[in-house]
Amino acid sequence: MHFFSDNTTPVSPQVMAAIAAADRADHGYDGDAWSARLDAAFSTLFETDVKALWVASGTAANCIALATLCPPYGGILTHEEAHIVTDEGGAPGFFTHGATLMTLPGEGAKLTPDAVAAKLAAMRSGVHQSPPRALSITQATEYGRAYTPAEVAALGDLARTHGIGFHMDGARFANAVAHLGCAPADVTWRAGVDALSFGCVKNGGMIGEALLYFGPDAAARAAEAKRWRKRSGHLFSKGRYLAAQLLAMVEGGLWLANARAANEAAQALAAAIPARLLHPVEANELFVRLTAGEAAQLRSDGFDFYDWGEGAVRLVTNWSQDAASVAPLAAALKALDP
Repeated sequence: MHFFSDNTTPVSPQVMAAIAAADRADHGYDGDAWSARLDAAFSTLFETDVKALWVASGTAANCIALATLCPPYGGILTHEEAHIVTDEGGAPGFFTHGATLMTLPGEGAKLTPDAVAAKLAAMRSGVHQSPPRALSITQATEYGRAYTPAEVAALGDLARTHGIGFHMDGARFANAVAHLGCAPADVTWRAGVDALSFGCVKNGGMIGEALLYFGPDAAARAAEAKRWRKRSGHLFSKGRYLAAQLLAMVEGGLWLANARAANEAAQALAAAIPARLLHPVEANELFVRLTAGEAAQLRSDGFDFYDWGEGAVRLVTNWSQDAASVAPLAAALKALDP
């Protein structure tokens, strides 16, 4: 049983069917009928006017978004363990042509308003320091923690007060919303978010993510993002296949149903080993305290996962699992304790 990553899981049948339905001639790039429906589909989901683009990957979504929010001489405030810092190979600097990542600590990989405010207050004016021009958070975070609407809004207020753009890396946005039980709007544009990378692949898609823009500057930023998408080699000639996947996700609620299944599976595992959890389980990731011997025993029993530093592992559940399907791992974990 594989618990490495939700990047490795099968494609949802509904998504596969949507790809097949799009397998006919249409206009190229983003001029097809499916791409033309994205704005309306996401506007309905988020209860406001949205400009939506398909892009090749989560890294592309994050970095194109940041390139439209931050100039080359600017700084991007983010957590020190954010995906854009630790897992994107310098792509934010590449796409922005040199913007500085300004990293901050925070429990559970979450930024706090106090930490951001302190960083902003310490910045000098003038040309000798890069001025902060963007704020980026991950929802759910790299440790599976979900920002509440109030927490996002507090950061959004800071961003607005200081005139900086607010980006959300939503690779597991669906899992966070499923946990919070709130409207998607409540943790995005209503809380001050300007741009959202809306995850698809981790949640049952094959390839491609959505880049969404909110607010009065949405159209201008989306137009700029389209140029970045082309210039960086991410404009697919048959974009309808990406658009079809996104529509299959959002038009019938599949995005949320899949996330709920993954979260349910994670909670089933968490219930088996509450004392071993290093972080609260609020999405579909668990960080578990295990000795090297215990990890080896689980692997010999057929369970795959990543080590996460000394004495810890990461387990990731996915849309194709539920509490029943992960019961063997739950039992094996529980059996580790006498």
